[in-house]
Amino acid sequence: LDARVIDVHTVKPIDREAILQAARETGAILTAEEHNIYGGLGGAVAEVLAEAGVPCRFKRHGIYDEYSPIGPPIHLYEHYRLNGAGIAEVVREFLTR
Repeated sequence: LDARVIDVHTVKPIDREAILQAARETGAILTAEEHNIYGGLGGAVAEVLAEAGVPCRFKRHGIYDEYSPIGPPIHLYEHYRLNGAGIAEVVREFLTR
């Protein structure tokens, strides 16, 4: 797979142009964030795409609304597939469905 990574260091202000350029050039965006997917980066990116009317496959990846288990961060990243291998697996699933 060829992939582009955009390090979004702030949700507000969001880099609209980087998101729109990536959407137009790749046709697919997956956001990965290490907290609840609601109200975070994924929602902000979805708003940018929707408001611009750019057709693009889109997925938010992170922690869904649930009570989180407790444990060392390395185990939690693995559990939620937020480590390198987990994110790669989520991307493959997303692009092949």
